[in-house]
Amino acid sequence: MKDSALIIVDMLNDFIDGSMACLNAREAVNETVTFIDSRTASSEPEDENEITGMFPILFICDHHPADHCSFRENGGLWPAHCVSGTRGSEIDDSLKSYVSEEFTFYKGCDKNLEQYSGWEGVNTAGQSVAEVLDLLDINDVYVCGIATEYCVKATAEDLHASGKKVTVLKDALAYVDHGGHLKALEELGRKGIAVV
Repeated sequence: MKDSALIIVDMLNDFIDGSMACLNAREAVNETVTFIDSRTASSEPEDENEITGMFPILFICDHHPADHCSFRENGGLWPAHCVSGTRGSEIDDSLKSYVSEEFTFYKGCDKNLEQYSGWEGVNTAGQSVAEVLDLLDINDVYVCGIATEYCVKATAEDLHASGKKVTVLKDALAYVDHGGHLKALEELGRKGIAVV
């Protein structure tokens, strides 16, 4: 696992129990915690401040202004969600102990721009996911999160297109529609992305 990382997409309160609560969301969060624990149990941290040893965990977060273009009241497709500064925009409590500022990437911050892919997110230092993965010399990535058909799919596709080896954790996904979830997994598999 030293050359791999976990990318957690939009495991945020609004997608779990809020304005855009998705199917299987709580189960997906629980599966993610189980996956992290199984990978880090045998990894001794190099110092007491390092939570996960040699297994970086990157968080992708929708982080919208209140007048974002994706919201229905502004002509978009979705109910208002993940507005900066609200509970809905926060990472689920059971994952907060794994969060670090440099590995948290925000997307959808421009009110005029819809961003599904975490590839487009940046951290508070202005670094992209691509830059951080390259700095860490990471080639293998595991992806989980919400929602399969949209942000998870787009993120996995962009990672794959960049040359990364991508594995999607199907039990750690939530989705808008079960049929759409299955179709998205099929499409990812056809592109050479592992679904396990």
